[in-house]
Amino acid sequence: MLLLILTSFATFLLMEGITWCTHKFVMHGFLWYLHEDHHQPKYKNLFEKNDLFFIIFALPSSLSIYVGLEQQIYFLAAIGFGIMFYGAAYFLVHDVLIHQRFRWFRNVKNPYFSALRSGHKVHHKHLGKEDGECFGMLYVPKKYFLKFFGK
Repeated sequence: MLLLILTSFATFLLMEGITWCTHKFVMHGFLWYLHEDHHQPKYKNLFEKNDLFFIIFALPSSLSIYVGLEQQIYFLAAIGFGIMFYGAAYFLVHDVLIHQRFRWFRNVKNPYFSALRSGHKVHHKHLGKEDGECFGMLYVPKKYFLKFFGK
């Protein structure tokens, strides 16, 4: 059981790298047409084309969980749960805390989240798909922490 929990946790951590690569090379690459509306200032609709990436990432998670539990391949299910937990964290951090698409946790003043918001704001200053930076979600480059913790 401990090994399955560690597998889910390791998958969660690995998803940050997968998300960075997917964001940089897929979302800002050949699937830019789905991600582009996310970079438009003051997007008015509740849903964006970019939200389709939720489904794209949910598919391997749900399939891994289903097949893993159905076929008793519990490591596969543990990987699926790790992806699912990362997806939940992504939703809470990216959509709720950073973009505030939902009016929850409006007054969070945590230095980590402030640094995360700063990095994400730099990412969104580029309205096109080129010249982007800060493609991750949970990892915050050191230079954004320095604003809040000093040198």
